[in-house]
Amino acid sequence: MIRILVAIALAYAGLLVLVWLFQERIAFPAPRGRPPDPAGVGLPHGERIELVTQSGVTLAGWFLRPRPGGRPTGNPAGPHGKPPRSPGLLWFYGNGENIAAIWPILREYQPPGAALLVIDYPGYGASGGRTTEAGLYEAAGAAYEALRARPEVDPERIYVYGRSLGSAVASYTAATYPVRGLILESPFTSAREMSRRHYGLFPAFIVRLGLDNLAAVSRIRCPLLVFQGTRDLLVPPDMSRRVAEAAPGPVELIRLEGAGHNDTYETAGGLYREKLWAFVR
Repeated sequence: MIRILVAIALAYAGLLVLVWLFQERIAFPAPRGRPPDPAGVGLPHGERIELVTQSGVTLAGWFLRPRPGGRPTGNPAGPHGKPPRSPGLLWFYGNGENIAAIWPILREYQPPGAALLVIDYPGYGASGGRTTEAGLYEAAGAAYEALRARPEVDPERIYVYGRSLGSAVASYTAATYPVRGLILESPFTSAREMSRRHYGLFPAFIVRLGLDNLAAVSRIRCPLLVFQGTRDLLVPPDMSRRVAEAAPGPVELIRLEGAGHNDTYETAGGLYREKLWAFVR
């Protein structure tokens, strides 16, 4: 019996070591795939872009200019009589996604009159590097600066969207840089709380990742819009509610009735689009 208990303890200790060493690979599965040419998928106003982070990592992405016919609303005219500039939306997706997988969503949900920029995280899609939490935040900073620098975009009207894992990247961005508004879908409280909820076999102290939405959202100084599916089994609705309650400014929590974690667009597409577009306007 003692030998059996020792063997179990050693196996458990070995498992803890593996989780400690490889938790970033678990959290960031990093699917690969080159983003398609936007014009080839019905987005003639889009282009492939490349950004380089301060660490020298090359990121693949898309920039979608405001859609033809989607007039900017309430924009001040540019200097020297130039055309009015548009709001810009930064888009950060979930941990199992990349641009090659979500381009139909970008095509359907780009707000009228707004530009959109999305990048593949380090190690994702066609981006170089390896996915780490610090790398996610560095990539977010590069994307933010690139969007502000676009001549079509009003740098004072940057909005940030993040879904699931992307919610942590988006809330970090909104807490670090000036933004006009923050949109989160299925935001969790933190990596440690997610680990306790889904991997209770392991002690919380082995979680090295932060991904702390509660801390980041408490520092934002902009309006917050939160979407949460009522049947989300991965990120429980109470987590998203707590994130919404942590915001010090105006906040709206939209409950998507009957939606799970990965079917929000299909289940509540009309409401989702209406609320997203109105928020960016």
